[in-house]
Amino acid sequence: MNYYFVWVRSSRYHGKEPLTYASSERLATGTIVEVELQNTPVIGVVSGPTTKPRFQIKPVSRVYDLPPVPAHLLRLAQWLMSYYPAPLGLMTQQLLPASFSEKSLALAAFAKLPEPNLSDLPSLTVQQQAALEAMTERDSYLLHGTTGSGKTRLYIELTARTIADGKSAIILTPEISLTSQLADSFRSVFGSRVIVMHSQQAPAERQRAWLDSLRAKEPVIIIGPRSALFSPVSKLGLIILDEAHEGAYKQEQAPQYQTGRVAAYLSGITRATLVLGSATPSISDYYLAKQKKKPIIELTKLAQEHSHAATEVVIVDRKDHSLFSRSSYISTPLAQAVEGALNRGEQSLLYLNRRGTARLVMCQNCGWQASCPNCDVPLTYHGDNHQLRCHSCSYHASTPSTCPSCKHPDVIFKTAGTKAIVDDVQRLFPHARIARFDTDNTKAERFEQHFEAVRNGEVDILVGTQLLAKGLDLPRLSTLGVVLADTSLYMPDFSAQERTFQLISQVLGRIGRGHVAGRAVIQTYHPDHPVLKDALSGDYRNFYSRELAERQQFMFPPFCYLLKLTARRATIKSAESAANKLRSEIETAGYHVRVEGPAPSFYERFQNKYQWQLVIKARERSELLKIVTNLPANWSYDLDPMDLL
Repeated sequence: MNYYFVWVRSSRYHGKEPLTYASSERLATGTIVEVELQNTPVIGVVSGPTTKPRFQIKPVSRVYDLPPVPAHLLRLAQWLMSYYPAPLGLMTQQLLPASFSEKSLALAAFAKLPEPNLSDLPSLTVQQQAALEAMTERDSYLLHGTTGSGKTRLYIELTARTIADGKSAIILTPEISLTSQLADSFRSVFGSRVIVMHSQQAPAERQRAWLDSLRAKEPVIIIGPRSALFSPVSKLGLIILDEAHEGAYKQEQAPQYQTGRVAAYLSGITRATLVLGSATPSISDYYLAKQKKKPIIELTKLAQEHSHAATEVVIVDRKDHSLFSRSSYISTPLAQAVEGALNRGEQSLLYLNRRGTARLVMCQNCGWQASCPNCDVPLTYHGDNHQLRCHSCSYHASTPSTCPSCKHPDVIFKTAGTKAIVDDVQRLFPHARIARFDTDNTKAERFEQHFEAVRNGEVDILVGTQLLAKGLDLPRLSTLGVVLADTSLYMPDFSAQERTFQLISQVLGRIGRGHVAGRAVIQTYHPDHPVLKDALSGDYRNFYSRELAERQQFMFPPFCYLLKLTARRATIKSAESAANKLRSEIETAGYHVRVEGPAPSFYERFQNKYQWQLVIKARERSELLKIVTNLPANWSYDLDPMDLL
């Protein structure tokens, strides 16, 4: 009998050490098995042999006839547990699918794969060629390419070079909605070598994708969101994070990893090239690349030459009510720009980073406001189903016709969301084909399901949130309207200005890409704000220097590491008391950290609990890990948070 350590894929296993099982077969490290955990069959992976224990153990129920999980993934997961502490059962969920069907196990991997065919692609520009020649070493690179400069074209060249070396590539995108466009671009060159993986695939489709990447005997290309980084490809030569600045690369559930940091470690142990691509690199990424003297490759010119004038940008001051005679949300200049695009057979995009129909429902008579009984945040009105909905906990209720407090009928709806914009646009342009894309879409309504129709011009006006602000290249899109440019600018968080700069810059990059002349109408209450000015002029360096100086002054990343600690309790008093007690314990323990707070969380009440938080800053990340290790059981933590909201 042989004895093995097994990592079990189950959220019910909260331990940090592997479990021991017996097998009559000799099993290699990385072998995928089925074992019994608390009388339930679960999938696991063998992490190594061990000696016979003194206690009684269970046998391995099944050994799957599959190649072993690559050794670098086991090493990555082992590091991940120390860098972003989490139970082993949750960590193993990153490595293995939930289950295998007999049908998917019986399907063979594809045979001979096609050779890359780059003949139909446009020639590389002088800048692209120079960038490619600068990325010959196995190193990490920051690719700072303005929108429309052809970063995807460069990704394809780098991938072709990697395939020629006999190695696979992983191409990450921040949003599932962007996978269709990226996969199409790569499939036109690499055919069936491209494997798409994401959580919205049907279970059988996702299983097949995972098994194909594990069984592949030739180099393949994995495309997907952050979870695709853990794909079981055997020889990895290239990792690309497209739109590397995006907050979606931060995992919000345990293990709460930052994809860029995990990718950097993975590239180190596999000696793979790492490329962080962005038109608006994060402050931290840009600073660290400079400090570590890592190559920063710049693409400043459009890849597609054209005779159009530069994008025409019009700033509309929202305080000037005379410009909003036709609509409360759509100014006259914006309406005229959309009308012009319709007349020319071109597309328009109206961007507003707020969902729903109205974000504020209140009584003008007594001041009552519709708020969530579980979270104390304002409820959002959704006019399509006449419901009030909480975007934090999904609580919903019918919309009252009179005030629940004073019974007065004067209930008003203020602060528009995307659904209200759609209603207004339908009124202004009754014959236009309009589509809304945000996280309120049903599965059938999601952007990835309609990408081809949008690209082919079957939609005249797109209305959406940040889902539409990044990575898209729509040849018929000429007109952009930013309904309100200030939505994220005054959020009480250190990342608010950076986020605003990135969003405005990214959404501006959807037009003026060389297909048709671009026109943008930016509506704002603060037309002279320096962040807005930098974004509209594309002045990243000016924004970077100013923001970096502020981060240094107030000790925020990249000048420190952050840890957010949160107490959730039944009452405000108990949450505040717990936070004060923990602060005292941390300060007396002698950690080399700065403690800020306690203070109520941005969402002070969530799911009927009250939340208070501490923010810990440290020059050395190891000090934060010590705090996490000794954290009381009824506290939650977030290492390297993207924001403190």
